[in-house]
Amino acid sequence: MVGSPIRRAQRRSRGLLGLFFVILALYTLKNFLPALLWGCVFAIASWPLYRRTERRFGRTEWLPMIFTAVIALIFLVPLSLVGVKAAEEAQSALHWIDTVRHTGIPMPAWLNELPFERVQVARWWQNNLVNPEHLNRLFHSVDAGHGMAFTRQITSQVARRATLFLFSILTLFFLLRDGADIIHRVLVVSNRTFGQRGETLARQIISSVHGTVAGLVLVGLGEGFVMGIAYVLTDTPQPLLFALLTGVAAMIPFLGLPTVILAALLILMQGKMIAAIIVIALGSIVIFVADHFIRPALIGGSTQMPFLWVLLGILGGVETWGLLGLFLGPAIMAAMHLLWRIWSADRIDSSDEEAVHNREKR
Repeated sequence: MVGSPIRRAQRRSRGLLGLFFVILALYTLKNFLPALLWGCVFAIASWPLYRRTERRFGRTEWLPMIFTAVIALIFLVPLSLVGVKAAEEAQSALHWIDTVRHTGIPMPAWLNELPFERVQVARWWQNNLVNPEHLNRLFHSVDAGHGMAFTRQITSQVARRATLFLFSILTLFFLLRDGADIIHRVLVVSNRTFGQRGETLARQIISSVHGTVAGLVLVGLGEGFVMGIAYVLTDTPQPLLFALLTGVAAMIPFLGLPTVILAALLILMQGKMIAAIIVIALGSIVIFVADHFIRPALIGGSTQMPFLWVLLGILGGVETWGLLGLFLGPAIMAAMHLLWRIWSADRIDSSDEEAVHNREKR
């Protein structure tokens, strides 16, 4: 009896000491936490396929390396294509600027077909863009110093993103290689700390990541593929580049339509009004169906979450965490939704709790 208060004090001290070192470790790694979180997202998303592959071909040291390389190429190949196309477009833009400084920008024929403000727009174009002297004054008004500062900032951001991506890939490799042991230890810690409901909560978070990958990434890429076909058929400038941009933008709900409108405007500037209308109409239909029917079924269905919670998690997560919030936001909301269901239940006895646990596990 004398030692019992001492042991309780020692347990509290050990808990405080452990919490202190956890906070200290998080503070030490604060600049690399996004990379670690991205690695965890990649590992959770690819883990079911990795386990099926491992059961079929056996556990080898090469398997996590191959999976890591494939996932890295999935990101690097589109980014390389976009970079090459952007460099080509930048060179073409510089050549075009040099040309129009001497010749001006001729007024396109489609301006005469505008349904409103046709005369005013044509007069403004004639006064400001057709005359090369006005264009030269416009170009000289741009401060070159700001351009150099912007270039340095872009270079710094690219280097930082590349470093974080490298650490994300390294994290993914080690999580795949040691995934079984990590999962076992996480479940042991969860059961010791939170009991059986801790594992249920963790499975809910993992289900939300799987649903988010399917509902955001795969659906967004599907939208980009469909619109890419439309861009090719309507002779859109740089259809591959716009297909990639549409796919990436469409991963965030309601953000794919501005890219489609931009592509339609470029088609309209070529004098193809019917093709531009077709692109906008098809893009609106595809994005509406994906955002209102397919995504809610994939994301909400995997976590039994209402679509409003999913949408708030996505948009709030992006606003708070950036692109990483696409996955963190729904995961946080999935955990809150599960806690709400547990706390608001009338009564859950041990058998009911086990049924809930088994349902979540399936």
